[in-house]
Amino acid sequence: MAKALTFIAALVFALTSAEQTRPAKQWFKGNTHTHTLKSDGDSSPEEVVRWYREHGYDFLVITDHDQITSVASGDRAFLLIPGEEVTDRLPKKPLHVNAIGLKRLVTPQGGTSPADVLQHDVDAVRSAGGIPMINHPNFVWAFGADVLRQLQNVKLLEIASGHPLVNMMGGGGFPSVEAMWDEVLTSGKTMYAVAVDDMHHLKWEIPKGEIALAQPGKGWVMVHAESLTTDAIMHALDSGDFYASTGVEIADYTVTKKSMTITIHQIGDAKFRTFFIGSHGKVLRESITNPATYKIRGNEGYVRVKVIDSNGKAAWTQPVRVQ
Repeated sequence: MAKALTFIAALVFALTSAEQTRPAKQWFKGNTHTHTLKSDGDSSPEEVVRWYREHGYDFLVITDHDQITSVASGDRAFLLIPGEEVTDRLPKKPLHVNAIGLKRLVTPQGGTSPADVLQHDVDAVRSAGGIPMINHPNFVWAFGADVLRQLQNVKLLEIASGHPLVNMMGGGGFPSVEAMWDEVLTSGKTMYAVAVDDMHHLKWEIPKGEIALAQPGKGWVMVHAESLTTDAIMHALDSGDFYASTGVEIADYTVTKKSMTITIHQIGDAKFRTFFIGSHGKVLRESITNPATYKIRGNEGYVRVKVIDSNGKAAWTQPVRVQ
């Protein structure tokens, strides 16, 4: 691919000779939103780490509420990145920001409005050396795209969650979080889609007082990085060099000035529909072929790809700005 990059997130650019001498990038599977007994999960940190390590993940961010949970990975080939779910709120509005790779604990900063609270927490996460991620906007219908558009210095947004009670699909007049994402992108602001577990339950019994299980293996990111290190993974996340998935695996993704082509890894006898999506969430092209190609016109604003398989699993690439 002399003039195309395998997975390019926000801009189309040519490889320089310096970039060609860097180590080849690899794909690493990880989850960036997980809880343990240290907050409101049902299992010990050791049990949680063991599950992800034994189920093919390369890295994990444990994000217990308002604390950093320390635990050994038990395997040099499995990376644990420090994390925290900064758990803020206004009346009837839970406002949660994940901190990925932070160097010290962040306390909820508070504020006078959802945008004010979230921005204070985002700034505190950055000051602590971490990458902020905006969690589940539709949880208790806390805020929408109007708030997301106001936020600065944050790029990661949960658009798919395995937690069964965070209303990711919207309803009753509220848009889905994916639709919010398109509204933000259309405004000219770039955010990157993340899929997560928001795992609380490894055990199959519903805890007393709860009505559903939030189990692992529901959503993850595939990160394109030079090495399995905290710095490399964080750099790739912050620059959008990853895709989000609930089960669809992308084998190859290439972008040139004239076209985009995506190849999906075949799993079983699943069939696929690929959507190339532009400004305002408009479907620019739907394809049932694999690979699927879209010819860039130049007036789309941005183009992103969503793949849905015949079992309801999906994958989302990051937006490519088109000029």
